[in-house]
Amino acid sequence: MPTGPAYLIVVLVWATTPLGIKWSAEAGAPIGSVMLRMSIALVIGALILTLRRSGLRRDRRALASYGAAVPGVFGAMALSYHASQQLPSGLLSVMFGMAPLISGLILQALPGARRLGRWHWFGCTLGVMGLAVVFLDSLRVGGGQLGALLMMLAAVTLFSGSGIAVQRVAAGLGPLQQTVGALALSLPCFLVLWLNSGEPLSIPLSERGRWAVLYLALFGSLVGFLCYYLILSRLHAATVALVTLITPILALGLGMALNQERPSASMLAGAVVILVALAAYLFGDRLSRRRAASPN
Repeated sequence: MPTGPAYLIVVLVWATTPLGIKWSAEAGAPIGSVMLRMSIALVIGALILTLRRSGLRRDRRALASYGAAVPGVFGAMALSYHASQQLPSGLLSVMFGMAPLISGLILQALPGARRLGRWHWFGCTLGVMGLAVVFLDSLRVGGGQLGALLMMLAAVTLFSGSGIAVQRVAAGLGPLQQTVGALALSLPCFLVLWLNSGEPLSIPLSERGRWAVLYLALFGSLVGFLCYYLILSRLHAATVALVTLITPILALGLGMALNQERPSASMLAGAVVILVALAAYLFGDRLSRRRAASPN
């Protein structure tokens, strides 16, 4: 696939995924909805692997890589689906946009990691300030939003830590193998959680919820990740990082236009501060080095 269309697919999939999560869980069965999504994605992914005759690696390093991905698939998604019942879909995307900041902080505690520069620390500090604005707003609004925000913060932390763990295992797996293996190990966790959640055994879905589950299974769990890994292998990291800045803005707009979401002014202000923090984290040091190297 050409790089341009792949990049566009990643932007569109990541921007629409939060709204799809909200719609698929709107009938009151978040765990059943996410389990159904992952089941469909696993079947389709395994079928593609079979048709390609590539199979699924089962050596020790591959299994370690699949296991490292489980917190990012099971933990992050289960928490996100619960939180989606209380938070606007755009805010879900803004929270996941903080993943690079949280990843950078986690890496500081690990040996051999690159130390953060001044712009990185500025971005992290600004991100915490933006998060504080959103949290303070949720305290005033009430209605369970504070708990949902804490769930999302935990979800993004699990997602970020899981990604670092997969990188450190460095099993050399293809993106489809990694995705299918992670789904295969995560699905029993979803099943156990679903059976103990008290949700009905027949998963209730609205009409748009059914289409949302299918969309998320095919695009959110398979096509989006495959295109992401493709552009990651072809483009500069800074160009790929722009996705995390573009998608929250689109997701906020889609939530307002298609789901009649009306985030408060302070919540929007906190989201803007978080996006500015992310921009400073991703590009601040690079711009300052470029200025220092340019002739006066």
